Amino acid sequence: MKKLIFALAIFSAMLMSCSDDDDNKKENDENELKGNITGYTELDASIEYKLIGALTIKDGGELVIPAGIVIKAEIGFDKYVLVEMGGKIQAEGTADKPVVFMSGAASPKAGYWGGIIINGKAKVSGAGASGTNQGSTEIDGNIKYGGDDNADSSGSLEYVKLLHTGAKVDADTEHNGLTLNGVGSGTKIDNVFISEGSDDGIEFFGGAVNVTNLLVVNSQDDMFDITQGWTGTLDNAYGIWEAPFLTDEGDPRGIEADGNLDGKGPEHVDQSNFVLKNISIVVNAPKADDKTFMHDAIKIRRGATAKITNCLVWNINGEVKDFVDVVDKRGGATDETEIECTYKGIAYIGNEVTRETSNESGDGTITSDAKVTISDTNTGAKTSVFSWTGYTFPTN
Repeated sequence: MKKLIFALAIFSAMLMSCSDDDDNKKENDENELKGNITGYTELDASIEYKLIGALTIKDGGELVIPAGIVIKAEIGFDKYVLVEMGGKIQAEGTADKPVVFMSGAASPKAGYWGGIIINGKAKVSGAGASGTNQGSTEIDGNIKYGGDDNADSSGSLEYVKLLHTGAKVDADTEHNGLTLNGVGSGTKIDNVFISEGSDDGIEFFGGAVNVTNLLVVNSQDDMFDITQGWTGTLDNAYGIWEAPFLTDEGDPRGIEADGNLDGKGPEHVDQSNFVLKNISIVVNAPKADDKTFMHDAIKIRRGATAKITNCLVWNINGEVKDFVDVVDKRGGATDETEIECTYKGIAYIGNEVTRETSNESGDGTITSDAKVTISDTNTGAKTSVFSWTGYTFPTN
């Protein structure tokens, strides 16, 4: 396929400005990103780009981002990159020249722009037959994701930094650092660094995508969040809350996993059944009040089946309320869940393993027979693979 640099694509689109096709209209400077991508578009590696609005890769569109490109987003909830079903993003960084998405503000903070959202055609949990269910994108309920193609490809993210991402409008409308909606296993996600993000570092809404070598630093809510039927593998992931990081979230967790969306579909098909291996969860943020320490290091609930191996929870100076919790008012982890983890550092202040709670109506008890093995032998993520990020890991 013949390559077109982004500047040429914009110039061509401007020549067609008399067309009624809004997708072919571009009124931005050549370094500004906004609007719809419907065909093949490759950014120019010599240009530093500005994200000035929502950039949507439509069905049939493909955005290629070469190594070394920096994209600086203006402040705002409406500044994000969205890949719709059938679209592709190819962010192809290297260890020496990563692709960087960041806030363009002089003093950036978490939640300054909306992050990356990828929608695929893989299975999500739901009330219909397997492979027939779809979800609605949080930022726009008219944009759907999900289907029956677990091998679907939405492109690739390799050696990518996502900084100052995420935003929260209300309890039901949130951006994460990286949101994966029904993304298939044909999508490659490897070596991703998410830092100083509002809401979750990464969230899987169903799908079968696999992610390797993920570093999450100072997410406002959960480090690794799973819901709506994800069935992939997360391999070699490290999440940390640093001192003196604080959050306004009421129940931040290292791992939070639901089988179905929000626990509202206990009878739904295609519920979460995933693998997490070589995982580190590090808490160094001090407690300031009851809302500013990790609620649970690991929370598996609402019909999820998890297999977690070589997991290390390291509590340096902060506090962890509960080590492992496998129950919830809307349902517990399945009995097939297996967790192998080590706890290092200051003792948790709540429970080692929570297996029983009252149900949502308060007239019964929910329990789980998930297998939880706590030992001193797990070592967690291999940090040397993250040298390309420049991040300094704690050693004490």
